[in-house]
Order: sequence, then structure tokens, then C-alpha cells
Amino acid sequence: MRLLVLGDSLTFHGPQGPLPADHPQLWPNVAASALGGHAELVAGFGWTARDAWWALTGDPRVWSLLPRTDVLVLAVGHMDTLPSPLPTFLRQGLRYLRPDGLRRRARSTYRALQPALSRLLGGFPVALPPHLTVRYLDSCVRSVHAFEPGIQAVGMTPSVHRSPLYANVHTGRPAAERALRAWASRVDVPLLDVPALVGEHLRARRGNPDGMHWGWEGHALVGAAMADLIRSVAISHSGAGEP
Repeated sequence: MRLLVLGDSLTFHGPQGPLPADHPQLWPNVAASALGGHAELVAGFGWTARDAWWALTGDPRVWSLLPRTDVLVLAVGHMDTLPSPLPTFLRQGLRYLRPDGLRRRARSTYRALQPALSRLLGGFPVALPPHLTVRYLDSCVRSVHAFEPGIQAVGMTPSVHRSPLYANVHTGRPAAERALRAWASRVDVPLLDVPALVGEHLRARRGNPDGMHWGWEGHALVGAAMADLIRSVAISHSGAGEP
């Protein structure tokens, strides 16, 4: 079983920080190992569904992986729900500021203000509105099926967090989950219920100290559950083909 995982930092952050994509305890590799296969990870810090779409359409390496892919795992949508007091183009544009000292001061100022602004604005606007998350995920699935109709797509419901960086504010998540579930039901994309797996892990502070990323317990739970979901989909499709 060959998995192509389009993801955000939840796919490659461990209990202390980011790790190489082939680290065996990261959940994509846990899932692939349980299925007797291999995972290819294409991911980035803060990626939303829009970034996954850009990777799918703009990264030649992804194109080369599709013919060898059995399951497309859409492991994005989590960061879409986070408070984003600054518009995305301004927030991401901070990295381009020069000289270096100005860039560092601007980023430090934004990080210092972000918790208060997240609280003040009630968690809105979010990094990517739910209708756009759905639009980009749908485009991913349709595009992949246009070229490789045999690839099964699976997704995830948005994760939860207890992050001081956002003052523990996450009011944009419920609407995103409703939109995602409605879309997934329409297009037959099975979803993994992530909060049910990692909610207690994060509430009990057993994950990364940032309150957002998971410890090895969380990765193990998500990896095993994703393998079970993919296995059940494969069995279901196999049975559907029988006379």
C-alpha cells in the first residue's frame, strides 16, 4: 500500500519539534507500516488546503508520485481553522521583509500580539474560510481522479489545540468541520475523526509544549486509526466489486 500524504506540520512535528519525513514514529509512517506499505509526505509549516492544492498542481515530484499511489491522504484543513488576525498574504509576507533586523522585530511583534488579537476578535478571521477549504480539497480529489481514477482519497476532520499562541481560541473549528463533513459525504471521501483521537492527549498536555502538535502517543493513535480507516475502505470497495 502506497500513501501520498499532503499535510501540514501535524504530519512531521514530534514532541519536541519538526523531524525528517521518514522518521518512523510520525503518524504517516506509522499508518503505512501498519498497512505493510510506504508513505510519501509532501507537507509544510502552516499549510492549509490551498497549499495542498498548490503542491498538487505545482510540484513535479508530486506528479511523479501519483502513478505509484494507492491512497491520497488529505491531511490538511487543521491550520485553516486557526485565528489569523492578519490577512494571510501579510502574515506570510513578513518573511520577505529586509533588513533582517526589521523582519525579526516584525515577526516578534506579531507573535506577541497574536494571542490578544485572537481573543479580541473572537477567533476570526480564520486562516482559510470553510468554503475555501472545501473548494481546494474538492479540486484536489477531482484533479487526482482525472489522471489516476483508481486512487482512493481519505481526509481528516480538523484537529483541536490548547495553544497559548492563539490564547486557546478555536471558535472557527466547528463550522469548518461541518462543511468538511458535508463535502466528504457528497463525494465519498472517508474522514478520520482527529479530535476524538488526540483531544485528551492535548488537554492533558501530553503533546508538544506548544499545545498544538502531538507527542508520540498522539502520532501512534492517529497512525493506527488511519491505517484502520484505509483498511476498511479497501475491504468495502473490494466487497462492492463482488457479484
